[in-house]
Amino acid sequence: MTFRPERAAFDDAFPQLLENDEALLMVATVDGTVRGYLLGFAHLTLFANGRVAWVEEAMIDSSYRRHGIGRRLLEEFEGWARSRGAGYVALATRRAAEFYGALGFEVSATYYRKMLTK
Repeated sequence: MTFRPERAAFDDAFPQLLENDEALLMVATVDGTVRGYLLGFAHLTLFANGRVAWVEEAMIDSSYRRHGIGRRLLEEFEGWARSRGAGYVALATRRAAEFYGALGFEVSATYYRKMLTK
């Protein structure tokens, strides 16, 4: 993976995510070791006329990319999103455009963010 979460923040967020009915957290393991994960949400919107599903985080260990792990995680997420009544799946990324395009995703918006200070 290309990032390291802060331990205290992880320990705070993890149990909350597991209890959140609007969230899905999946991990992919190879020989008992986590090699990837996907965290997503399904939530109500007004503009999309109902639920949308949002992939918040998707990471695959760099040495396990191009082995179908990301595809399987996204396919499972899409099934979960459909079961929740979502009209579509969306995500924001600067990486892997070819990968997401091959799975049927298309560019539809520009992503903005503003960091909030504590």
